[in-house]
Amino acid sequence: MSDDTIRLVTIGRIIRRRWRLLTILAVVGALVGYGTSLLFPPRYTTSASVLLPGAWEERELLTQAQIATSSVVVDRVAATLHWTGVSGGELRDRVSAKATDGNIINISGTAETPERAQQLSDQVAKQFVAFAAGIVDGNTDPGAATQLETLRQLVEQTSSRITKLADAADPGQTVESVQARTDLEKLRTTLQEAMKKLDEADPAARKANMVVMGPAPRPAGEAPPTRIQLTAAGALLFLLLAVIGHLAAARMSRRLRSEPEIAATLGSPLLGTVDVPDERPARRPGGRGPRARIRRLLGVDVRWDIPTPQTSGDEASRQIRYRRVCARLRDQLPAPRRLLVVVPDGDEIARRASGQLVAEAGSDPLLRVVGVSVSQPMVPDRDNESGALVVLSAGSWTAGELTGIAEACADAEHEVVGIVLAGAVRARPVRSAGHPRDAATPALAIGYDATGGSR
Repeated sequence: MSDDTIRLVTIGRIIRRRWRLLTILAVVGALVGYGTSLLFPPRYTTSASVLLPGAWEERELLTQAQIATSSVVVDRVAATLHWTGVSGGELRDRVSAKATDGNIINISGTAETPERAQQLSDQVAKQFVAFAAGIVDGNTDPGAATQLETLRQLVEQTSSRITKLADAADPGQTVESVQARTDLEKLRTTLQEAMKKLDEADPAARKANMVVMGPAPRPAGEAPPTRIQLTAAGALLFLLLAVIGHLAAARMSRRLRSEPEIAATLGSPLLGTVDVPDERPARRPGGRGPRARIRRLLGVDVRWDIPTPQTSGDEASRQIRYRRVCARLRDQLPAPRRLLVVVPDGDEIARRASGQLVAEAGSDPLLRVVGVSVSQPMVPDRDNESGALVVLSAGSWTAGELTGIAEACADAEHEVVGIVLAGAVRARPVRSAGHPRDAATPALAIGYDATGGSR
């Protein structure tokens, strides 16, 4: 797994084999999310819109949006609302403003209830318009305003005089009279357009006409994140962390999987691989007691990182593999002799394979199965045996554990003459009513030797 790419099939295997643990973690995450939502009261948000007539540059609109949320405006809102225990600084964190297309500034307010959210947005918009109008009035020069009004009156008088002159002109249809009336009308139009442009250029006239576009709507639902969103986010977060944790643990796993690595660690040649019909998911070495029961309840005693067993051939094809291993073992031995079959404790696949191997070997060579603890490896002293055959499953043991088994064999003066790898496969359905040969040989499923393990 450490060198494999993470694929969807790997994530599917985690979900399929650890669904109990993932379900419990998702429930715990949902409870954590729900508890977090209780620490934060529900929030409601609504917006009020303010229209800025005239031509505005983008920079000016951004400035107005900042003014709408300034401390001056928000302090006025706090003084108007008189909310107990709520200051202007707290209200400023609940108010935001954004300039949009069409010279519109959206002012949003957030509060604990829909009514307060609506009041906050409306009051901020109202105070913003009042403050902006006050700024314009304060920056207006009284002398310039008087001169502008005088000029407007002169334009009105001039327009009235032009009208009188046009009426007093020769009513005839001579060329001179028509030309005179046309020139007077053009002059009046020019004066009106000039006065209109002057009014538009006046900042007081342009910017004092900000309009609040109606009251803010009352919010119908909570502002995100809602309690349901926090609960779902907690469940999803814990589920993702659990999956990522499984993948990270598999990436950092030091269990040996390849045949060359196992052979190099034990310092002995690989005699072959044998198949064992898969009876149930591969389980980790377990025990008894509350912790073991909890592991079984959560499903963590099931190895998830082992690929799904492939479908093998029939019983006869599996027996051929065992016979070939026995033949290679006989070829490697100089003379018939007794051998120890060393099986790591907790390796159920290897234990079943060793029983079948003993049955196929018969008395040439004579094999005796012993179980060895990987935490404290101990191999029986040399008696009539003159070597050891290690049987194990790939991907179950680290290099340190296998090195400990090899050192225990050397300490007991047993030469490791070969290695046999056992793998779980899915047996094809048997049509006949008879039982498979490996199930019919309980006498050969030899228990562990008392010296090396448990019988």
